Amino acid sequence: MKVQPYLTFDGNCNEALSFYSELFNAEIKSKETYEDKKVDVPSSYRKKLQHAELKGKNIHLFAYDASPDTPLNSGNNISISVDLNDNTKAENVFKQLSNSGVVHHKFREREWGYFGRCTDQYGISWMVNCNC
Repeated sequence: MKVQPYLTFDGNCNEALSFYSELFNAEIKSKETYEDKKVDVPSSYRKKLQHAELKGKNIHLFAYDASPDTPLNSGNNISISVDLNDNTKAENVFKQLSNSGVVHHKFREREWGYFGRCTDQYGISWMVNCNC
């Protein structure tokens, strides 16, 4: 069995995946737009991503732009956890994710190691951990 995160965006999926691909040294493996799909979306939305995959060493996720008639609610019911073994790298990842976003818990030493929690500029919640 494999559990796979599938992120939903409000028209900026391509931009978010480009950001994540640089940050996590991952590759966008596939990009399918609404262009040739039999989905009722406005013509201005046809170039948005209907499905995409980001894959790299220790990261694999799917993502898409929800169609305009799909209500999106940013919430705090799920976070993506990033575990690192290098404190400097962990702090850098946290700074990049929280830049232009919201910091909920500053990246600092906790009982179990270093930890920070934020919501990035795309509305995705992240937890960055370093047990170092």
